[in-house]
Amino acid sequence: MPGRPSPLGRRGIERKGDVRERAILDTCEALLADKGYDAMTVGDIAQGAGITRGSLYFYFGSKHEVVAALVARTVEHLWERSRVTAQTDEPRQAIAAAMHRTVELWNEHGLVMRTAIDLSLTVPEIGELWSHTADLFIAAITAVLERAGIQSGTAPEQASAMARALCWMIERTFYHASQESREKLQEASATCEHIWLVSAGLIT
Repeated sequence: MPGRPSPLGRRGIERKGDVRERAILDTCEALLADKGYDAMTVGDIAQGAGITRGSLYFYFGSKHEVVAALVARTVEHLWERSRVTAQTDEPRQAIAAAMHRTVELWNEHGLVMRTAIDLSLTVPEIGELWSHTADLFIAAITAVLERAGIQSGTAPEQASAMARALCWMIERTFYHASQESREKLQEASATCEHIWLVSAGLIT
């Protein structure tokens, strides 16, 4: 999963550079909510993080790079939350846990996720990151489907193809639901979980 090393050193003390980088990313996320991606500037990010514009360029070369790093941090959290649960032996439990984790992250960082989706076709760094993230989840969904008895393979009725369709369906469903309310996210989760269970042959 793309991401930066843990900010904690051997003694568990966070370095000054890591604190500043986190402040930059936290400020970027707040500005996405306040101004939106297009109106937000590098100067805004630097000011919010309490550093000069020149200092920000020591960490990131552009606004695109800041947002890409913020997306990387966010999807890393999602992957870390979902990775172990997706490996649960019992497919029903794995599916329920994965959807629960997905709701949590969209509740906490839905704006970042939507921004990543919006920019994935126009900003190469974000597009590559988002595509790689999707591949990780497609592999995890494939494994759950195979444990549920779906035949491995890439034909339309086989696990890999079904997992790809499920992954992008989940992305699109949560994208639209997150623009409305937390209640809509819960409804989106229930819908996606039901379709995943049907696809796995666990319910009819």
